[in-house]
Amino acid sequence: MGIYDNYPYYGPYQQRPTQQAQTGMIWVQGEAGQKAYLVAPNTTVPLWDSEDKVIYLKSADASGRPSVRRLRYTIEDEQPAAPVPGTFVTRDELAGVSGKIEELQKRLDAMTEVHHE
Repeated sequence: MGIYDNYPYYGPYQQRPTQQAQTGMIWVQGEAGQKAYLVAPNTTVPLWDSEDKVIYLKSADASGRPSVRRLRYTIEDEQPAAPVPGTFVTRDELAGVSGKIEELQKRLDAMTEVHHE
């Protein structure tokens, strides 16, 4: 008999794994993947569906009972429409066109005066 026979053996200390904070997106495969993903108590995790445009907000209450909210999303093109080159004129180009219009107006006025006399 040894000196430690009166003490129970507990074995080596094993630390429980803790869920690390996710900095990226968590992808799951459809509804089945969402159901299989375990969430720690008092935690909410967004799960992105790789098969559909859906985000599952999976939560667990203090007792670990899960609940899920399903969000459907759309991807919108956020690129502003680029101006088409050549659709704008400079002030000099506008002044040139304005001068040509005035010249044509004078010619038209001169032609109408000749016909009225």
